[in-house]
Amino acid sequence: MPFVDKMDEYGKGAWIALIVLGFYVFWPIGLTALAFVVFSGRGRSWRMQSRGHWHNTGARGFGRGRRMGGSGNAAFDEYRAETIKRLEDEQKEFVEYLEKLRQAKDKSEFDQFMADRRGKSDLAA
Repeated sequence: MPFVDKMDEYGKGAWIALIVLGFYVFWPIGLTALAFVVFSGRGRSWRMQSRGHWHNTGARGFGRGRRMGGSGNAAFDEYRAETIKRLEDEQKEFVEYLEKLRQAKDKSEFDQFMADRRGKSDLAA
């Protein structure tokens, strides 16, 4: 398709402009262009290119690949492990605290409901 090839020559900026312009002019055009970009795989290739070398490096670089491996500095690795463990413990405590708050709120709302219900039944009798 000559149009698609021409758009690919211009790059992702042209596709983004086409999508935005399509939504501006008539939303089905923009939706069609967006669907084409997503389902043709063009959007996936943009994501991989945008990460650059920061996310694609191995154990010595920065990014996602580094979480599994060590940094090469034993003191830092120990500090990082302790910090992560502490943060996970704090998160667990916080989730438990939120659960207790939800239970207390539910109990107070239920108690209020029962009090209102008793009040209505006393008025009806």
